[in-house]
Amino acid sequence: MKATPTAIADVLLIEPRVFGDARGFFYESFNARDFAAATGLDVNFVQDNHSKSARGVLRGLHYQAQKPQGKLVRVVSGEVFDVVVDIRPQSPTYGKWVGEHLSAGNQRQLWIPPGLAHGFLVLSESAEFLYKTTDYYAPEFERCLAWDDPHLKITWPLDGLLPVVSAKDALGHPFAQP
Repeated sequence: MKATPTAIADVLLIEPRVFGDARGFFYESFNARDFAAATGLDVNFVQDNHSKSARGVLRGLHYQAQKPQGKLVRVVSGEVFDVVVDIRPQSPTYGKWVGEHLSAGNQRQLWIPPGLAHGFLVLSESAEFLYKTTDYYAPEFERCLAWDDPHLKITWPLDGLLPVVSAKDALGHPFAQP
């Protein structure tokens, strides 16, 4: 397993060792010992989530104001553009974002530490997205940043398309009011 820091140093691009041949492939999608060795982090995951979305669906930018969740995210079918926004006021990258292409083909994962906002845009016909979390979902603390906030200037690869967002995500608040 290889862990590479992104422009937000605490957000890590995780590349598992994949063993493939003519029959297909095998890899450990998570191994606590290897994850700790590669990242220096000792995390305890308490919940796994799985979503399926159609092309153009944009989910996010979600976070929990209390009980923040660390997330280890990956795609098992299709491709997404995954975005993380640093909303930690004391962080040197406060207000910055990073984006990574995650797909079933590249088998990359992204570690998102607690306290950051997260979302993704589906680029393929559909995508299945899996993520492990370090705390339980707490709907009373869930918040959403506006995906198109002009302050954040996220370069979503929309290619002229209008994304499909949920009614809840359409009401995301501006970054200036996290």
